[in-house]
Amino acid sequence: MSLDWTTDPADAAAHFARRLAVETDVSDVHAALESGRPGFVLVDSRSAESWAQGHVPGAVHLPGREIAGRAAAELDPAVPVVTYCWGPGCNGATRAALTLAQRGYRVREMIGGFEYWAREGLAVETEHGTTRPDVDLLTAPAGASCGC
Repeated sequence: MSLDWTTDPADAAAHFARRLAVETDVSDVHAALESGRPGFVLVDSRSAESWAQGHVPGAVHLPGREIAGRAAAELDPAVPVVTYCWGPGCNGATRAALTLAQRGYRVREMIGGFEYWAREGLAVETEHGTTRPDVDLLTAPAGASCGC
C-alpha cells in the first residue's frame, strides 16, 4: 500500500491548525492547573465507577450522558471547558466536547485522557486521597521531555 501524497500543504496546514484550536494535551493541562489560574474548568466525562477509580484533582465530574441535562446548572458558559475521558481508545471526551460546543461553550478535548494523565505519573485523586502513579517510561521518559 502506498500513501497518498496529493493533499495540498495549505489544506494540511488548515487541518492541523483546526485540530490545535480544539485539542490540548495532558502536559499543557497539567501546566495550566499547576499555575493556579488555568482559565478553564476540567470536566471528567466518565462514569461514576470510573471517577471513583481515580480522576484528575480539581476536575468536575459530569458524565457524558448527563451533560445535556446538567451543564447549564453546573458550568458557567463564560468559562472555557476542557473535557477528558479514559484515553485515546475512547471517544467519550470528543462526544462531551461536541455536546458542550452545541450548547455554546468554548471547549477543547484533552487528548490522551485519564490514561495518559496517569501514565505520565501525574496526581490522581480517589476517595482515599491523592497519589502519584509510577511514570510509564514509554509515555514520559524520566528526566526527559518530548521537546514539543
